[in-house]
Amino acid sequence: MKKRVSLAALVLALVMILGACGGQTPGSTEASKTQPAVSTQAPTEVPTTKAPETTVPETTEAVTTAPETTEAVPAEIEIEDMIGRKVTVIPGSYKKVVCIGAGALRMYSYIGDAALLCGVEDIDNETLPERPKMFDGVARPYVIVYGESFAKLPSCGVGGPQAQAAEAEKILSCEPDIVISEYEDVEKEDALQEQLGVPVITLKAGPGGVFDDNFYGTMKLLGVIFREEEKAEALVSYIQAERAEIEKRTADIPDDKKPSVYICGLGNWGTTNHLMTAQNYIAFTVANIKNVVTDLAAPGIQAIEKEKFTALGENMDIIIMDAAAVKNIKPLYAEDPAMFDTCKAWLSGEVYLEMAYNAYYTNYEIALVNTWFIAKSVYPDQFADIDINAKLSEVTEKFYGTALTEKINAKPMSFGGYQKIDTETFFK
Repeated sequence: MKKRVSLAALVLALVMILGACGGQTPGSTEASKTQPAVSTQAPTEVPTTKAPETTVPETTEAVTTAPETTEAVPAEIEIEDMIGRKVTVIPGSYKKVVCIGAGALRMYSYIGDAALLCGVEDIDNETLPERPKMFDGVARPYVIVYGESFAKLPSCGVGGPQAQAAEAEKILSCEPDIVISEYEDVEKEDALQEQLGVPVITLKAGPGGVFDDNFYGTMKLLGVIFREEEKAEALVSYIQAERAEIEKRTADIPDDKKPSVYICGLGNWGTTNHLMTAQNYIAFTVANIKNVVTDLAAPGIQAIEKEKFTALGENMDIIIMDAAAVKNIKPLYAEDPAMFDTCKAWLSGEVYLEMAYNAYYTNYEIALVNTWFIAKSVYPDQFADIDINAKLSEVTEKFYGTALTEKINAKPMSFGGYQKIDTETFFK
């Protein structure tokens, strides 16, 4: 439009010059005052010679519009994974991801985009008839959320507690451009990376589970690699705030007011029963709980002897039982209904069911809620305001963006969810 106006102005100027030389046309002065020059001039008054196109300026829009910006190409950086390996990555560039080893897919699902997965281990594809099934019926929230997506992906290996090595050929068949691993062996990870020709990043949680600095480091590492730094920082900050709140509520309880508590049914490589316990159970540490087990030779989850279990029974004020162990304890109880009769907590009905803590490695979101549940069970006055199902919804929303309480409680091996066990009927 502005080009047409400029041409018209040129024409008008020529007409006025001609008028000045040859005299005014009657009425032309009035017309020039009241009508747009372009629309009122007769065609015979327009010179037949056109001004050269090059003399007409471009529109101001063309002159002033800023050049289009292009997104910067992601830069390579060197990161150190959670077992000290130096790996070169291009943050935000990865479009095809494979996760291998116990817990890797779960941890990735907290930070990464499930839509980027191009393969999944058989243990996490619940539609396969041939696969490890020891965790069927156990609530694994990442499978609850993404199970339908997992079912559409090709296999990158069998997976499961007995899988001690990555299956390179299956991984290659998925054509990933990055691999997230939980196989904590530097030499094997380096060899796998060389074989695959893509970055292999090793994650780690540490003995403190959801409260461990290694877990926080893993979340932040995933945040860097997949450009989800804010998401990772928010999750870590939330967990740390939850820990601080539990510690604050229990910090001033005198030792002589603390009941002695026995934790049992903790999973270790897929096996567990009432003898599987830990003297350094992290939830007890965070909630300032007195553990009845104190003199084991080593830390970590392990089985104690039947004789030791019996001897400790009279000092067990409260028992916390992990839901994953119920299927193994029930037949043992059927054979020997007196197996808990030395346990004060069993006889007084002070037995509480937490949700499965280990199911193909740690359910970190469940571990966090378990800590709240244990603290509330042992110190009911300090946690009277806490509704455990509401807390489960809050935590799962922080980890996944959706509340999962109903779906977790509906799993067969959740037995309806967090509860105080009726010791008269539970195993009958």
